[in-house]
Amino acid sequence: MNRMILLNPGPVNVTDRVRKALLHPDLCHREPECAELVQSIRQKLLEAFGLEGVFLTALITGSGTAALEMAVSSCVAEGQAMLVVRNGVYGERIATMAESHSIPTVTVDCDWGVVPSLDAIERALKEHPEIGLVALVHHETTTGLLNPVHEVGELAHRYGKKLLIDAISSLAGDTLDFERSHVDYCVGTANKCLQGFPGVSFVLVRKEEIDSLATHPARSVYFDLNKNLKAQEAGETLFTPAVQVHYAFDAALDELIEETVTGRIKRYAGASTLLRQGFNEMGLEYLVDPAHRSNSLTAIKLPEGITYEFLHDELKKQGYVIYAGQGGLKKSIFRIANMGDIQTGEFQRLLEVLKTCLAKSPSLRD
Repeated sequence: MNRMILLNPGPVNVTDRVRKALLHPDLCHREPECAELVQSIRQKLLEAFGLEGVFLTALITGSGTAALEMAVSSCVAEGQAMLVVRNGVYGERIATMAESHSIPTVTVDCDWGVVPSLDAIERALKEHPEIGLVALVHHETTTGLLNPVHEVGELAHRYGKKLLIDAISSLAGDTLDFERSHVDYCVGTANKCLQGFPGVSFVLVRKEEIDSLATHPARSVYFDLNKNLKAQEAGETLFTPAVQVHYAFDAALDELIEETVTGRIKRYAGASTLLRQGFNEMGLEYLVDPAHRSNSLTAIKLPEGITYEFLHDELKKQGYVIYAGQGGLKKSIFRIANMGDIQTGEFQRLLEVLKTCLAKSPSLRD
């Protein structure tokens, strides 16, 4: 067996080209070569998603959660509140971040795996004029659900609110129309659908927000979005970046630009279609309605008689790593992601191996 296939939603399998980029010579982060690397990444992100001239990029060394906290802690003005849609672990995480930074929070809650009520969101906007920012997870990987970014963005725009999107698990995996959805701030990371390594993440900031962003209170030292953005615009970095991981991310962005975002989304959609056809043939049940599933992750109900631990261990013996459910779903579902550099033949073999494992369940035997 050549490699372990990662079917978790990041970190993902990467190409040899990206892996080899880690082997660049050691470099001091205060040298001009590092500044050129940071600027290259910032520019390529805008180029890949067609955002040149409209957005700016702020990089941060850390996981996607680091970039998310940088955005959450920086994007709300003094005296304003944040509206957070919570229908999974990551929506709940946004609210927790806001509260930890003493940002007043209004939440719209619904069951995990269920699309939020637009009426409830609009009602919250009407009842709480102090809301200045609406925060929403695009791909809620807790369940594989795609939240209605466009519809929520339309509501935020109608009521004069800014929109923050956690697109950590969706950028280059599912379509995100920044203009149509009125996105003002967007959070992403290298090690999911962008197919880089963990350790560098980013916030995309609409240029129109730069002046107001500078007036927001600094609630963190490391995670100050305004200061990080200004430093990088000046060709500097506030703190030491993970240089080698940045080299790998730069190479991953070259691959994305060559494939195109549209091409990658199409590839992921094809992989999820192949997998779900196989899951259907095995009689597996899904957690999320087909209309709201992402291209890159499928949440599947554990068949009777099969535990996650058994399934995980059996598949790992065959070279595949799957992902458990979270919270109240921990014992009832498993998740299979199709992010990263995984070939069609590897997905086909997964289906064969999975079928063999599930056949050990009395409920699935003929």
